[in-house]
Amino acid sequence: MTIWPRSLGTRTAAVMMLMLATVQIVGLTIHALDRVELQRLAQTRDVGVRVMSLYRSVALAAPDQREDVLQELERRGTDQRDGMTAELLPHPPADEELPQTPIGLRRPIVVSMGLVPVPGPARARDIVMLGNSDQERLLIGMHVPDGPWLVIHMPLPPPRIWHSRSFLVAFVLMTAAAALITWWATSRLTAPVRMLANAAEALGRDVRAPPLPEDGPSEIALAASAFNTMAMRIRRFVQDRTFMLTAIGHDLRTPITRLKLRTEFIDDEDMRRKMLADLDELESMVSATLAFGRDVTIDEPVSTVDLAELVRTVLDEAGDGRPDLADQIGYAGPHHLPFRGRPVALKRALSNLVQNALAYGGSAQATLSCADGMAQLLVEDSGPGIPLAELDRVFQPFHRVEASRNKETGGMGLGLPITRNIIRAHGGDVVLDNRPTGGARATVTLPV
Repeated sequence: MTIWPRSLGTRTAAVMMLMLATVQIVGLTIHALDRVELQRLAQTRDVGVRVMSLYRSVALAAPDQREDVLQELERRGTDQRDGMTAELLPHPPADEELPQTPIGLRRPIVVSMGLVPVPGPARARDIVMLGNSDQERLLIGMHVPDGPWLVIHMPLPPPRIWHSRSFLVAFVLMTAAAALITWWATSRLTAPVRMLANAAEALGRDVRAPPLPEDGPSEIALAASAFNTMAMRIRRFVQDRTFMLTAIGHDLRTPITRLKLRTEFIDDEDMRRKMLADLDELESMVSATLAFGRDVTIDEPVSTVDLAELVRTVLDEAGDGRPDLADQIGYAGPHHLPFRGRPVALKRALSNLVQNALAYGGSAQATLSCADGMAQLLVEDSGPGIPLAELDRVFQPFHRVEASRNKETGGMGLGLPITRNIIRAHGGDVVLDNRPTGGARATVTLPV
C-alpha cells in the first residue's frame, strides 16, 4: 500500500509542499548559522568591553583601594548578574581543567578590549586567557601595572538560535498560510483536468453532451478545442450511421409493399402464405430499425420526473395490456423519487424491461431503492432465466436468445439495446443476471 496520492492535484500540492519545506529548512539553517556567528561576535565584544571596563575601574584606583573597588562592584551586583566574578591574585590564573583559549576566540576579545578608552596591559603576556566555548566559561587574567593580577571568571553560554519566543508561532502561521495558498493554487490549476475528465465521461454517456468552454490558459483552451472537435466528429459519425440505417429501412418499405401486392397474384396458396410470412417478418425488422433510429436521433429535453411514479405507471400499463398476468405484476419501493431525465425515453426503456419479463418469465416484480446518490431498480421474473453466455450478448442489436422470429415469442432483438442506450445516456447502466431461486433479473442503476 503506497502513501503517494493518486489525485493529480494532491500530488502537485504534495510536491510543492515538499519543495517549500526543503526551502524553509535550508533557509532556517542558513539563518541559524548566521545567528550563531552574530551571537558569537556580540558575545566576544561584550566580554572584551566588560572585562576592560572592570580592569579600568581597578587599574585607575589606588593600590590600597583596589580590593574595596571589587567589593563595591560585587555589592552592586554589576558584574555578578550573569555569573561574572573577579578577584585579585598575586600570580597569573591557572586551571588544569581549562585549556588555552584558541586564537580565533582570543583575538576578537582582545580587539574588543581596545574599544574602552583606557590604557591596557602593555605586553601580550600580561593577558592570560583560559577556556573556550566547549567549557562554556572563560578565565581571563590581566596584570595590573605595579600590582597584582586581576582574574575574571566569565561564563560563556552557548548561542541561543531561536531566541525569539514568537518565532515558533510565526513559523507555524507562515507554513499554514503557504499550505493553504499551495492547495488553492493546485486546485485552480488542476480544475480544467477534472472538467475535461467529466466532459469525457458525459460524452461516453451521451454524444449530445454540451461542448467544453474554450477559455482559460492557452494550453487548456487548446485541449478543450481538440476535445470539442473530437466530440463533434463522434456525433457526426453516429448520426451518419444512424441516418444511413434509417434511410435503408425507409427505402425498403416500398419494395416490400410491392412484393406483397405481387404475392397476392400467386396461385399456389401454400407458396403465397410462406412468402407473405417472410415479407411480414422483413417488414417488422424494417419497422424496428426505423424505431431504433428514431429513438437515437430524438432530442427530448431533460426535466424532473418522479421515478417511482413512472415505474408504477409502466407496470399498470403492462397489466392493462396483459390482464391474464396482472396478478403477477408487483412493485416495492418508495412512493416518490425525484429524478432529472428524459421522461419519454425512460418510460420506453422501463417498458422494454417489464415487457421482456412478462414475455419470457411470465411475471414482473419491480423493486426500487436509493442509496449513496444512486437509484437502483430491479425487474425480476420467475421464468427459466438466461444462459450465462447470453447475458451480455442480448444487448447486441437484433440478437435474441430465442432464435426464431416468431412475433408470438418475441420481437426483433432491439428492445434491450435501446434500453441500454437510454439508461447509459442518463449516466447509469443496466445489467442482466439470473436469480438464485430461478428467473432472470434486470438491474438498472441511475444517479439521482
